[in-house]
Amino acid sequence: MKETSFFRLQHRYAPYLFVSPFLFLFSVFGVYPIFKSLQLSLYITNGPRDHVFVGLGNFQFLLRDPDFHTAVWNTIVFALCSVFLQLPLSLGLAILLSQKWLKGRAFFRLAFFCPQLVGQAFVAVLFGVLFVPKFGLINQTLFSVFGIPDDTKWLQNPSLVMPALVLTSLWMYVGFNMIYFLAALQGVDLELYEAAKVDGANSRQQFFAVTLPGIRPVAVFVLVTATIGSFQLFELPYILLNNSAGPNKSGLTLVMYLFQTGFVTGDLGYASAVGWTLAIGVLVISLIQMRITGAWKGENA
Repeated sequence: MKETSFFRLQHRYAPYLFVSPFLFLFSVFGVYPIFKSLQLSLYITNGPRDHVFVGLGNFQFLLRDPDFHTAVWNTIVFALCSVFLQLPLSLGLAILLSQKWLKGRAFFRLAFFCPQLVGQAFVAVLFGVLFVPKFGLINQTLFSVFGIPDDTKWLQNPSLVMPALVLTSLWMYVGFNMIYFLAALQGVDLELYEAAKVDGANSRQQFFAVTLPGIRPVAVFVLVTATIGSFQLFELPYILLNNSAGPNKSGLTLVMYLFQTGFVTGDLGYASAVGWTLAIGVLVISLIQMRITGAWKGENA
């Protein structure tokens, strides 16, 4: 009888025992920092110990902070470029590299994906050299092909900093998102293309009637994750612009502004307010994207 009760207790509490290490670590390094940052957002701090309660004062100051507005604008511009340039290029590459007539497809897939393996810090250092006036490969190429002066100062010109960041991110992430689209294209039923051809559909009509509906779940996933990743941009501009926000703060992003406020200025409370504003903003944008694309209920886009 006692053995039966013991085995019942064992079967009842054993699952909780196995998941307890994860729950403990998640509580210490996940739940606690979240609530602590929410608490900090209600204070003005000068280091980790000196703090004054201001309630929602940090959030109210955000509305008047010109640097925050600059960071929001730069981040939105970068995110829009990621969505409207990066994703179509990734899809186009995926369609091209899924064609059976193309030789060396495996090599090209690896080549386009490789930039993702080295990380943002390495890519920033690499493109810092490529953007060098006169001697940089990008300036030399633009001069040879289009006749653009080779002394263009990409990272010193406020109007060229964002194009430089977008160009760098394209090189790094187009191949990464291409892999998702390649996997999605392989899941589209080939019989649908045959049926579309029988109905007289041309290549463009097949793309919109068969390909896009077939890859829609993956496309929504890539859209949402690319947007979230764009709003988390930090290492790439920070290192590429030599640990600064660039001329006239043209490369200042929201996460960079959070870092500067919290760990350079020392106001962890205001940095927490920036972080929570960013988190809520990304959540709202993601929900809107999922709503528009019908991802919640499996609706057709």
